Amino acid sequence: MTQAAPPLPQALPLAGLHASLSDPVLDAMNFLNEVVGRFPDAISFAPGRPTEGDFEPEDLARHLQTYTTYLEKTLGWSRDRVRTQLFQYGRTNGVIHELIARTVANDEGIQVPPEAIVVTTGCQEAMLLVLRALFAGPEDTLLVSSPCYVGITGVARLLGIRVRPVPEGPAGPDPEAVLAAVRAARAAGERPRAFYVVPDFANPSGASMSVAARGRLLDLAAQEDLLVLEDDPYGFFVRTGSARPTLKALDRGRRVVHLGSFAKTALPGARVGYAIADQEVVGPDGRRTLLADELSKIKSMTTVNTSAVSQAVVGGILVEHDCRLREANSAAVAYYRTNMDTLLGELERHFPAARRAGLGISWNRPDGGFFLVVDVPFAADHQALELSARAFGVLWTPMSDFHLDGGGTHQLRLSCSSQSPEVIVEGIARLAAFITAQISDTTA
Repeated sequence: MTQAAPPLPQALPLAGLHASLSDPVLDAMNFLNEVVGRFPDAISFAPGRPTEGDFEPEDLARHLQTYTTYLEKTLGWSRDRVRTQLFQYGRTNGVIHELIARTVANDEGIQVPPEAIVVTTGCQEAMLLVLRALFAGPEDTLLVSSPCYVGITGVARLLGIRVRPVPEGPAGPDPEAVLAAVRAARAAGERPRAFYVVPDFANPSGASMSVAARGRLLDLAAQEDLLVLEDDPYGFFVRTGSARPTLKALDRGRRVVHLGSFAKTALPGARVGYAIADQEVVGPDGRRTLLADELSKIKSMTTVNTSAVSQAVVGGILVEHDCRLREANSAAVAYYRTNMDTLLGELERHFPAARRAGLGISWNRPDGGFFLVVDVPFAADHQALELSARAFGVLWTPMSDFHLDGGGTHQLRLSCSSQSPEVIVEGIARLAAFITAQISDTTA
């Protein structure tokens, strides 16, 4: 007797899962990864991944040894205590917080006690912890510079936090636009809680805030009882001019929560980030703690703690360079400067002023970082990206994926971080052919 086939497993309806799983923000990044995977031979200006530079597998063991030697020789720890530090779960807030405090003091002039630092699993976890702690009610609203890094808007969506965009200009967010957004939010019955910003060489736009604008932003944050969430992964990588002070370095009223990472400046694979949260929190009994301690409670229920081994490897890098990563990154700074100069030079070569005016294209000229934006007279959407990859062998990122207000439909982002100058030359030649063909098809 023939047995009946077993019933198929019941599918889970997407409508029954969290609404964020249908959000275009989450779909956009998956689509980009999928396109990259399908066209492995295409030259990619899409990812903002850092260069691997002179990384060698043997370096990991050296960094780990440097850290253990530091614990034993400099701090005087016993072998048993070092073993426990490396092999056990460890302190929830992290174990290299003192080294990080020294590093941000040396590199950024940020003076905070080590206890104000929470070491996280990448900067992405720092965003999650901070948003979960600060946004308590349905009226709480996060303001973000738009276009905006999808990591912060994605976390907000996962947590059900309302996001209100603040239009960004050529020099980053205008503090007066932030003020207008605060007042508009209050008029709508919302409580504007914090403003997220990347002040230096922002992802995706490449824009940077002036020092004067930074000071004005901090003034209005104090005036309007607003916190500023500063994300600063690219500040070291200056192409022209000199480095500007971080918002946290200028912060005198504890208005800034600084989100940091060692992905771009030390070792991406370690996945070590941090939050500097020195704001005081007052309990109903009058007891005062640091916001960092409250973030630690949330971390204990998410990742428990950040890998002690990853922290030890990063700790070894910090010790090796005397907690001065700005100097240690001089070769990377030169590499990214050359790449950005090459990218801008090749765009200029293929589209000199008269030709780009006739075609209706333009681009910005960031003074550092990884990214620039090209304006084109056609829809730079996912369909165009797939055509670019398949027919022309070049990848980029649609800017519309970073906008919350329907903008960026005729813009594309280029990253110069992960390709050599020689590959950039060939990649821009392919991109120029794609753009020219698209404009011809559009105007035909």
